[in-house]
Amino acid sequence: MGTRKKLPPIHPGVILKEDLADAGISLNRLARDIRVPMNRISAIVNGKRSITADTALRLALFFGTSPQYWMNLQSNYDIALAEYEAGSRIRADVKTLESITT
Repeated sequence: MGTRKKLPPIHPGVILKEDLADAGISLNRLARDIRVPMNRISAIVNGKRSITADTALRLALFFGTSPQYWMNLQSNYDIALAEYEAGSRIRADVKTLESITT
């Protein structure tokens, strides 16, 4: 068995893009309907910008979901990205509570 390479995490913008495609809604239409600049939506679907609480509230209203759904996608991505990029280094650097109390 060879070494398995970890894949980078999926940005929540990929999910937003898929949801829009499934609904047949353009990025422009979404931006107009949720009252945000088009470049914000474009940056999110291209993985260049995070989903903020403000945007999560707007997306939740638009799609009939909860703001927590969108924020959870973002926070899960952020944690997975940190693990992907620096997890092993962080584990090597950080002392645990257990290690300093025994």
